[in-house]
Amino acid sequence: MGQCVTKCKNPTSSLGSKSESSSKSHHKKGSSAGGGGGHKEEPSAPCSKASSELSNGTKALEVTVETPVIPALSGEPCKDECLDGDGLSMHRIDELFCCYKDEHEDAILEEGMEKFCDDLCVDPAEFRVLVLAWKFQAATMCKFTRKEFVEGCKAIQADSLEGICSRFPCMLLDAQGEENFKDLYRFTFQFGLDAEEGQRSLQREIAIALWRLVFTQDTPTILEHWLDFLSENPSGIRGISRDTWNMFLNFTQAIGPDLSNYSEDEAWPSLFDTFVEWELERRKREEEQALMAQEEEGRCTEIECPPTTDRLETEGSRGSQTWGGH
Repeated sequence: MGQCVTKCKNPTSSLGSKSESSSKSHHKKGSSAGGGGGHKEEPSAPCSKASSELSNGTKALEVTVETPVIPALSGEPCKDECLDGDGLSMHRIDELFCCYKDEHEDAILEEGMEKFCDDLCVDPAEFRVLVLAWKFQAATMCKFTRKEFVEGCKAIQADSLEGICSRFPCMLLDAQGEENFKDLYRFTFQFGLDAEEGQRSLQREIAIALWRLVFTQDTPTILEHWLDFLSENPSGIRGISRDTWNMFLNFTQAIGPDLSNYSEDEAWPSLFDTFVEWELERRKREEEQALMAQEEEGRCTEIECPPTTDRLETEGSRGSQTWGGH
């Protein structure tokens, strides 16, 4: 793991050979200049031959061939080291992607994604990874294509593992904005679909897991009851449609915790009507059970503990007789 990260930070590319070639050329020129003290100094034998050939133009062609070395000496960045407009190294982003890329497909798949998350010190199933996938606009769960990875790194302004880690606090804060969270919420539905299978609705278990995940930072009061409803009615709920998913966010924002302002006449999915009926029945049963428990507790108290007033009267009567006797 450490070797992979090290390789990303210090890529062994053609840059080394170019720099070495340039350095040797520069050293060669410097040596000839330093040894003779200048161009007017008597040249060596090869140089004398070049001088004698100046009249027919042969030397001029040789000088033209050597001139491309000059830009490298002047410090001009090579193509592999070019930065984008924001100062990010495209080469480092590409090398980082290659650390986790699948051997047979130009993408980071499940195994590479686990290693990537491990190097980032995050759990693949936690909210930060969902937010990162949102920023990368990943089309499929457990997969980053090269384009998604490169464009995602550019979007969050990071070209290294350390850079990505340092952006998490900002990304989490960004996800709390009303419009941004709505975009993240809708992205999560598409992210959970199996694109290769052509799915158009989420499996019930996956939808429940994604609802818990996407509401990590701000959990609606009604969420757990909604998820209990989905879990307890497996036969009637096989999948969650996009409309149901999107409307649930509106439901959490428009309907109060007591469900008193819910109306079946409004354009809610029929599943919400069933849920509200189920939830109100559940609350009614809980209230009845609580009332029965209180009554039962009251009856037990009456049997075990006689009224305090009768006990006091009896004690007072005995006390009077005792004092009267004395």
